[in-house]
Amino acid sequence: MRKKNWRCTGLAVWMTVCLLVGCGSDGTKNREPDDIQTADVDGTGADETGNGAADTGGTGTEDAEGAGEGDADDTANALDGRESGPASDGMQAPPTDYVSEELYVSADQWDSCDDAALAAVMRKAETGEPVTIACIGGSITQGTISNGSDDRMVTDKKCYADLYFSWWEQTFSDTEFTFINAGIGATDSYIGVHRVQRDVLDFHPDLVLVEFSVNDADSPTYKTTYDNLVRRILLADNHPAVMLLFMGQTNGATAQGSHVLVGFNYKLPMISYASLIQDMMAQEVYTADQLSGDEVHPSALGHAVTGEILWKYLNAVYAQRNELPEPQEFAAPPVTSERYLNASILDRETITPAEYGSFEESSKFEPFPMDWTCESGEGGIVFEAEFQRLGVLFYKTVDGKSGQFDVFVDGERAATLDADFSGGWGNCAEAREVYSSDTAGQHTVEIRKSPDSTGDVFTILGLMAAQ
Repeated sequence: MRKKNWRCTGLAVWMTVCLLVGCGSDGTKNREPDDIQTADVDGTGADETGNGAADTGGTGTEDAEGAGEGDADDTANALDGRESGPASDGMQAPPTDYVSEELYVSADQWDSCDDAALAAVMRKAETGEPVTIACIGGSITQGTISNGSDDRMVTDKKCYADLYFSWWEQTFSDTEFTFINAGIGATDSYIGVHRVQRDVLDFHPDLVLVEFSVNDADSPTYKTTYDNLVRRILLADNHPAVMLLFMGQTNGATAQGSHVLVGFNYKLPMISYASLIQDMMAQEVYTADQLSGDEVHPSALGHAVTGEILWKYLNAVYAQRNELPEPQEFAAPPVTSERYLNASILDRETITPAEYGSFEESSKFEPFPMDWTCESGEGGIVFEAEFQRLGVLFYKTVDGKSGQFDVFVDGERAATLDADFSGGWGNCAEAREVYSSDTAGQHTVEIRKSPDSTGDVFTILGLMAAQ
């Protein structure tokens, strides 16, 4: 009997999947869309929660009322999925049928990917050895589903990560899997590279899926943090396989442009929901309101589409798993500067303040619960730490009580952090880099209330140190 283990990382409560995919180790494409096979079985669609840029990281929503009665039958036909089941060749039919082979080309469009590492994970699972699969990302990965106009037509509402995990469970039913969902709402790859060791790599995953293209900006800064995150995973002692998933908002916003350069240089498997939905909307297959209820997070339909393209990719690699060679050890040069390869978050488990001031130990935010909070007074917490670059991870709140606090490094004011998010969509973690140097050294860090702060409350979720 197959066993399944769920792990919650970052001390938060979430469960999902990560995956890795690729193409030929000689740099050529191993599979084409026409190679993908599915079984002709009847059934139902699937989808649930996801996440995205600014988000509370909450759970999925219920079905929206959506389209009018006049087109309900046509919509039902368009969104009716199929129950997955094994084909004669052992592959799994995708749980839905929303993406034509012509449209799938938009999702799987790169010829540089190397599928050898992903195929090796499949071969390991086939032997019955335990396999650990992880995902790291923002609220879409964590499982936030927005209310799309036709979500009531999607019978099984699951986030893409759960759909991804289910492929592995169904394909290798006798294998013991550990699934890690390291999605945290509103986090980006800058936070991700600081928490990946704790939330993912400490569990020695065989495969990791990375999703930050909605929360990252398409900028040189995020290209660097994303590169360092992906590189750090690839350089881990057990050399896990990596797959990159590029999500995007329905308005076209995505960091895919800079993220794909990282994947291209490392010959990683890449699949794009962002490109796919733009083509779907342009061809009037689905509307923006069907694919997302808030422009940022996928609807149940959007998650189902994401899960389906992941299944198609996995099936294509599975069909060639025994033809692909053993993966080569990762040795590619960095795409950007290696600034954060040893980055970490210093919280109450790993650092003790030299002075507390008016801060007290607290636990305000489940994903980062080992924090310090100032409820009144001037703050004045002091840390002694060694670093070359320093960021502060803090808690933004919508209640109007949080204020602005100054960060001093070695007595010099480095930044002012604003934790007041009045009128925003919800409480969340935010990070800001406040100090950078050419060399690492021992430093004194003090955080205290700004003279003109509009609030008294400030929570430090952790110091983000790199050297």
